[in-house]
Amino acid sequence: MAVASPPPAPRAAPPLAPRLSGGPHGGRPDVAGTTDGVVPDGVTVFEGGYPAVARLDPGLLGALRRAATAAADEGITVVVNSGWRSRTYQNRILRKAVSKYGSEAKAARWVATADTSPHVSGNAVDIGPTQATAWLSRHGARYGLCQIYRNEPWHYELRREDIGHGCPPLYADPTHDPRMQ
Repeated sequence: MAVASPPPAPRAAPPLAPRLSGGPHGGRPDVAGTTDGVVPDGVTVFEGGYPAVARLDPGLLGALRRAATAAADEGITVVVNSGWRSRTYQNRILRKAVSKYGSEAKAARWVATADTSPHVSGNAVDIGPTQATAWLSRHGARYGLCQIYRNEPWHYELRREDIGHGCPPLYADPTHDPRMQ
């Protein structure tokens, strides 16, 4: 039986960039910081100094940490690319997606509104790297961690009711998820 290696020591969240007068982000409403849920590269599920991790639903965070500990036994590190997000940050991501894809309807395949996003409520996490998503796709159900959308292999949510039964069928993308309507 392999002994689980201890989680990495938490890093302190870096300070936000200096604020200028005129608004919460230095007068630039298009800039989000760690307090909004931005996650620096390489943050693991064990680093609770970041709101993106600390503000996840406790059940989701616990399941992620248990899964990440098991994945570490196989040399795989689970990184949080995005977790909890403020409404402001979610709206910013949506605006950028609309600009990129050309319409709200096309952007909705990738980004939910602040009113419907499970990231805003702390009930979703986007993980990486690819080895971690592959590991969770094989083993996540035993922790209740399920991929929800076929087009987003990095997006996981907690489905306690599915522990031991396997995850529910995937939605093609968020536009097929009734919660997003």
